[in-house]
Amino acid sequence: MRSARYVCNENGFDFSYPAVPIRQFLAERDRAFDKAAPSGVIDLDASGDLGTTHKATTPSLLCRYIRVRAGERLSSVVAASGEVIYVIAGSGASRNGADEISWSVGDGFCFPGGAETVHTATGDALLFSATDAPLLAFAGTGAPAAGHTAVEAVVWSSAEIDRRLQEVYDRSISERTTGASVQFSTRQTEPNFTTTPFINAAINTLAVNCDQRPHRHNGVAVTLAIQGEGIHSMIDGERIDWVSGAAQITPATTLHSHHNRGEKRMRSLVIQDEGLHIYTRTPGFSFE
Repeated sequence: MRSARYVCNENGFDFSYPAVPIRQFLAERDRAFDKAAPSGVIDLDASGDLGTTHKATTPSLLCRYIRVRAGERLSSVVAASGEVIYVIAGSGASRNGADEISWSVGDGFCFPGGAETVHTATGDALLFSATDAPLLAFAGTGAPAAGHTAVEAVVWSSAEIDRRLQEVYDRSISERTTGASVQFSTRQTEPNFTTTPFINAAINTLAVNCDQRPHRHNGVAVTLAIQGEGIHSMIDGERIDWVSGAAQITPATTLHSHHNRGEKRMRSLVIQDEGLHIYTRTPGFSFE
């Protein structure tokens, strides 16, 4: 048993991995939005900062742009419990096993991991994908076998998202309000409200000339700026000016807020590993 190891530190918590960076993925955004770009996948890979041997945007999340040219097909298999996808541009359909979902701009959808997903575009399309692949890679395991997944195929339509957002806009703001958002959930994850067991995804908005109340939580966040003109974030005192179409990392536990000084309502897709913390009873939310 040559791999046996004994550690007798005076303080068992005296160890840390490299910090999760405050980071915008601008070069990846430019590649994804290049109209001449071929069909393919663009990883938001921060493994160099994180010190991991596998691709990772954060220690628990891997996000990617998926570009599919009109009339083309793109297939992939993700080693994850599931994949959450948002449609930035274009229209088409995606198939995973016996499940097929048609989609257009503003829709969100989800498939279980492990099986091949085939995307077909009727017009040049750009998707944004999030998985928990780094968690499985860290544990040295793979996606669940077919029929044994905690993730199901589901679609959240743009029209219904907008209808639900209008209900949010009409709701009074209280001292408990953290923002105006519609979260992607499914009966598969009840009784909580997460999108998959580990991941929570939501469309978040902020009215013109409004500020989100500063807060913090134990879940890391990857924020995709859908409409980011005139928007900026404050993350532990550092200002990050948004770029529409770009994603940024808000590290866990940092005090952060968003601010709209533009002429349009802010809109973003927020991906968090909050499901992991909800299950372990460690969400760590606070306004301080």
